[in-house]
Amino acid sequence: MTAEKSGTTGRRSGAETRADGTGAKDRPDDTAGAGPGNDAPGADSSGKDDTAATATRAGTTKRTGKAKRTGKAGRTGTAKAAGAASAADADADADKTSAADADKTSAADRTSAADKAGSTDRTSAVHKAGPADKAGASAEASTGNAAGARDPGGNGDAGEDRVTVANAGARDKADAAENGDTAEHGDTAKKGGTDGDKPADPWSAFGPAPEPVLGRPRRAVRAVGRFLVHEWTLAVVAALALAAAMTWPTLRYPRHTLPQDYWDPSLQAWQMAWSGHILRTNPAQLWHSNTFYPENWSFAFSDTLLGYAPAGLIGVGPEHAVLRYNIMFVLAHALAAFGAYALARQLGAGRIGGAVAGASFAYAPWLLAQAGHLHIISNGGIPLALAMLARGHGWSLRYGYRPRRRHAGWAFAGWLVAAWQLSLGFGIGLPFAYMLAGVVLVSVVLWFVRRRKVKRPFGRRLFLADVLGGLVFAAVGAALAVPYFKVAELHPNAERTIGDIGLYSPPASGFFTAPAESRVWGGLHEGARAVLPWHPEMTLLPGFVLYALAAGGLFFSVWRVRHRIFLLAGVLVTMALAMGTRFFGGRFTYVPLFDYLPGWSGLRTPGRMMLWTTLLLGLLAAGAVTAFCMRVRELAAERVPPWPGPWLRLATLLPLALVLVEGLNATPQPVVPRQPAALRTVDGPMLVLPSSQNLDQPVMLWSTDRFQPMVNGGSGFTPRSQAQIREATVSFPDYASVDYLRKIGVKNVVVLRDELEGTPWEGMLDRPVDALGVAREQVGEAVVFRL
Repeated sequence: MTAEKSGTTGRRSGAETRADGTGAKDRPDDTAGAGPGNDAPGADSSGKDDTAATATRAGTTKRTGKAKRTGKAGRTGTAKAAGAASAADADADADKTSAADADKTSAADRTSAADKAGSTDRTSAVHKAGPADKAGASAEASTGNAAGARDPGGNGDAGEDRVTVANAGARDKADAAENGDTAEHGDTAKKGGTDGDKPADPWSAFGPAPEPVLGRPRRAVRAVGRFLVHEWTLAVVAALALAAAMTWPTLRYPRHTLPQDYWDPSLQAWQMAWSGHILRTNPAQLWHSNTFYPENWSFAFSDTLLGYAPAGLIGVGPEHAVLRYNIMFVLAHALAAFGAYALARQLGAGRIGGAVAGASFAYAPWLLAQAGHLHIISNGGIPLALAMLARGHGWSLRYGYRPRRRHAGWAFAGWLVAAWQLSLGFGIGLPFAYMLAGVVLVSVVLWFVRRRKVKRPFGRRLFLADVLGGLVFAAVGAALAVPYFKVAELHPNAERTIGDIGLYSPPASGFFTAPAESRVWGGLHEGARAVLPWHPEMTLLPGFVLYALAAGGLFFSVWRVRHRIFLLAGVLVTMALAMGTRFFGGRFTYVPLFDYLPGWSGLRTPGRMMLWTTLLLGLLAAGAVTAFCMRVRELAAERVPPWPGPWLRLATLLPLALVLVEGLNATPQPVVPRQPAALRTVDGPMLVLPSSQNLDQPVMLWSTDRFQPMVNGGSGFTPRSQAQIREATVSFPDYASVDYLRKIGVKNVVVLRDELEGTPWEGMLDRPVDALGVAREQVGEAVVFRL
C-alpha cells in the first residue's frame, strides 16, 4: 500500500483510497475548525489523549474488517484518479496481514492528523454521508467544494475528487448496513438498538418518517404557550404585579380611599366619570360640564384625562368613580414602567438594564409627591410612543440605523400612542408635543441631506405612515387646544405670569430633597423640605441610586461616548428648565419658552420637567447596568460549568433592587367623605355650601350619580363668576343673596351642616327664612333651601 502526502500539510491525495477504506474526504482537515462532535480544544491541548483515542479507533477498525470497506470504496470510482488503488484494495481483501499493517500505518497517520485538526472528522464525515445521499448531488458537490476550498495544497481536481469520495462514503455506509458490517452495526446499536441486538431500520436514512401534523387544538395550545412565555408578555405581567405592590395599599380598599388626599383625586375621579357619562348621553356637550354653573367650557378649566374616557363608560356614582380612579392609578404606574422598559430595550439595553430604566422612571421618589395628580403620574405613553417610533424607523441608540428593521405599522402606532398621551392633559403633554416637533424637524433635514446619497432613506411606506400619523397627532392636539384657547380668552386670570412661575420654581437643593411620601428619605429630609417655599412641587429627588448608576454610565456603558454626552446634555438642559426662573432668572432657558411657545404660559409648575430628567438618567443607568451584566456573563463563561453562580446572578439584580427600595412609598390613603343623601335627590342648578377650592372637589365627586348642574367646582384657577357667587352668599339666607341666586338660575342650596365650622358661612342655619319665600327642609345630614 502506498500513500502520497500532499505538501507540508501531511494530507493524502484526494484521489487515493487508504487501506482503512477512507478517502481524502475522511482525512482530518488541517484548516477546519471544531465541528459538531469534535473536541478541538482537547485535541489542541493534549496530544497524548488524542493519540490514545485515535489508536483505539484504529484498533476497532482493524477488528471490524475495514479492509472490506476499503474494497467497497474502491468500487465507487476513485480509481479514476489512481488505478493502483483498486489493486491495493484487492490485495487488502486477500492478505489480512497487509491490511493489519496498513491499519497500523493509518492509525499512526490519523494520530498525526489529530494533533493538527482533531481526530473525529472522519466520524463527522460518516454521519454526513447519509444526508448527503438524501440531499442529492448538489449537496455532495457543495460538500466537496467546501472541502476543496479548505485545502490550500490541493490541485484543481481536488474538489471533484472530494465529491467522488463523499459519494463513496455514503454508499459505503449503506453497503456496510446491508452486509452486517460490525463497526456500523455497533454504531447503529448505540443510537437506536437495544444492547446491540436490534439495529435501527437502515432504510430510515433514505426515507425518514414525516413530522407529525398537529391538529388545530394542539397548534392553538402551542401558540398560546409561546405567547405566555414571550418577553413582552412577561414584561407586562411583571409591570402590573410591580405596580400593585409599589402602590400598596391603594388597592386595599379601592372603593373607599384615595391616595395622598381626597381633593385633587376627587376632581380627577369626577373628570373620568364625566367624560364617560357625556359620551354616552350627549357628546356635543363634552366641554360644558355640570360644574362651575353658569360657566361654559368648564371641562377645560384643568387637564381633562380625556384619554381615560373609555374607563368612564363603566360604572355610575361616587363609589365606582373612586374604584375607577384607583385602578387607573395603578395601571398608570404599570404603563410608565413598561413604556420606559420598552424604550430602553429598543435603544439596545439588556433586560435588567431595561428593568432599571422602567423602575426608575415609574417609581422615582419625586413622583411620590405627585400621587394626587393622576395626569402627572399618567406619563407612560411618552416612552412607549418613543419606543414604537424608534422601532418603526429601525433606529437604536446602540446599533444605529438599520433599514431592514423598519416597520411602518409600528411608526403609525407610535403616533397614535403619542396622540393618546396628549389627550390626558397638556401639563406634561405640551412639552412632549414640542419635543416630537423637534424630532420631525431634524428628520426632515436628514431626509433632504441624505436623499442624494440614499434613495428614499426613510422608505415610501414609512414616510406615508409618518405623514398620516403626524397629521393625526396634530389634529388631536389642535382639537384639544381650541377649548383651552377659548378659556384663556374668556378668563384672562387663568393665564400664568412670570411671577406665578417664580413661586413654583425650585432651587438646586430640590434635586436632592425627597418628599414626605418617601418611605426611605421622607423623614430624613424633613429639615430640607422646611426651607423650600412650596415643597410639594419642589422636592425633585429622582433617587440617589439613579444618580450613581447614571454617573457610572458616563464611563462604563454599552452606549457610545457621543451618545452618553448627548444624554448628559439632555439631563442638564431639562434640569435647568425644571428650575424655572431660579436658573439665572430663566432668561436663557424657561422665559423664552414662556414668551414665544404657544400654550407654554399655561404651565404652572416648571418642576414637572423633571420627568424628562428622570427618563434620561434612567437611560444612562440602563447602559451601565447592561455593560455590567455583559461583564458578568464573560466571567461566568470562564467557570466550569459555564453558568453564573448565585452570587453573580444576585449581583446583576442589585441595581434594580436598590432603585425599587428608594421608590417605596409612605403615601397616606384617606377615606373619601361619604356622599350626602341630599345630592342623590336634589335637582340642579344648585349651590352646595360651604364652598372653596378644596371643599368643592369632593362635591364634584358626589355629583356623579346624576351630574346635576352646580355652581361648585375646583380647578387650577377660580372663575370670577364663582368668586362673586361665594361672596354674595356669605350672608345667606337673606333677601340680597336669595335674589341674586334666583337671577342666575340657582334653584336649590344644600348646606352641609358638619362642614360649616370655621368657614364664612358659620351660623347661617340660625337665620330666619319665613319672609323670603324659601322652603327649608332637613335631608339626612344636610339642610336644603328650595328657592
